[in-house]
Amino acid sequence: MPPRPLAPPPLDVDVLVVGAGLSGIDAACRLSMEGDRLSWAVLEARDATGGTWDLFRYPGVRSDSDMYTLGFPFRPWQGATSIAPAAEILQYLRDTADEYRVTERIHVGQRVTRLAWSSHERRWTVTARRVDGEVLEHRARFVYLATGYYSYASGHVVDFPGQEDFIGEVVHPQQWPEGLPVAGRRVVVIGSGATAVTLVPALVAEGAEHVTMLQRSPSYVAALPNVDPVADAVRRWLPASLAHGVVRAKNVALSSLTYEFLRRRPVTGREVLRRRLVERLPEGYPVDVHFAPRYDPWDQRLCLSPDGDLLEVLSSGAAEVVTETIDRFVPAGVRVSTGEVLAADVVVTATGLRLELGGGAELVVDGAPVDLSAAHVYKGCMLSDVPNLALAVGYTNASWTLRADLTARWFCALVRWLDARGLAVAVPRWDGSGGEDRPLLDFTSGYVQRAAHLLPHQGSRRPWRVVQSYAYDVATMRLGRLDDGVLELS
Repeated sequence: MPPRPLAPPPLDVDVLVVGAGLSGIDAACRLSMEGDRLSWAVLEARDATGGTWDLFRYPGVRSDSDMYTLGFPFRPWQGATSIAPAAEILQYLRDTADEYRVTERIHVGQRVTRLAWSSHERRWTVTARRVDGEVLEHRARFVYLATGYYSYASGHVVDFPGQEDFIGEVVHPQQWPEGLPVAGRRVVVIGSGATAVTLVPALVAEGAEHVTMLQRSPSYVAALPNVDPVADAVRRWLPASLAHGVVRAKNVALSSLTYEFLRRRPVTGREVLRRRLVERLPEGYPVDVHFAPRYDPWDQRLCLSPDGDLLEVLSSGAAEVVTETIDRFVPAGVRVSTGEVLAADVVVTATGLRLELGGGAELVVDGAPVDLSAAHVYKGCMLSDVPNLALAVGYTNASWTLRADLTARWFCALVRWLDARGLAVAVPRWDGSGGEDRPLLDFTSGYVQRAAHLLPHQGSRRPWRVVQSYAYDVATMRLGRLDDGVLELS
């Protein structure tokens, strides 16, 4: 038997980034820009980098934000399309990590299980378990959680009545089987969110005989062009970095204005969204049955249909939407409350994500476990009474990267500011002055509501209020004071 490989030595660094997805690579690139002033490393639980863009393998998986804002501001997106497939995003992330010499500092296959702060030592002890069972205890002055907001282990799974009777295959998008045959088969996709809206046209493109999107209630769907003509024109005339900045600013402004319009004028917004669907679907299509949600626009995230791909397959008859509740699974498919059986060879349960902060790691401060549900979020990126720890959480109404990159830049500025003054610790103190408690994510989506009791809170006044506004955050995080009287420094 060959000798067992030796475990790598534990790390002792200034900054330990947890997670090597989009947020983690972004933060690591920003740390790289600090030069040799800081020592840092990245821990990744999985055996590959890329996070979401490596994890999800279902047909058609793509961005649901434009790449000029989902891409990094310091490395222009050069792809031909604005809404990019996962493979192109993954390559972009890995190329960026290589260019900024981040890849060599990523330690894959190390799942962080515990984060313990010692005020006496002014350091974190970060316990990580390798896939072979070895346990390492790393040390760091600061921890940056770039683990996202959902569990990578599994999505939200619903135990549908009679599911064991179904003679076909049942799959969840988060655990898509490699090589699952689709061509010539009838597929029912349960769900109405972004994943379902992505899957339906992709399954048709892969040759499915027929695809049914079975939804309990509708979502808003907006058809947008997949190629940005303004971006193409600007990139022909300006250098790449300048063109990227111009297009990024244009897209941020346009998405912000659209969001504000839909939130402030929901009745008019509903009509505008409806009218655009009516224009793209066959005459007489029951838009008010399948695409008229009970909630206002942006109470939940809008679903994006690049070039109207979903509307095209519905118009052609290759796919359909059924808005009904499920009675039970039967051997031949799914029976809905009307008694109709939707015939299926494959059922895809696009029933959503399972929220989880910090990758499920235990958080401890001076021997006392931290109750995340009792904590408050400072500037959208630190937890009350938890020292030297930041977390990246993106926007619900815009590109994830916009806020993640602001957070990474603010965090680097904080560490730089502390070091310049001979200080070692920064901890936000909640004293009630932040106003009334509010949910961290003010969204009615099912995956948010299911986990609302597990998440920290925001306040009603800054810096404890989490505002879904890039312009507001630029003003407060890039231009605001670090010694604001709330952040305790020592």
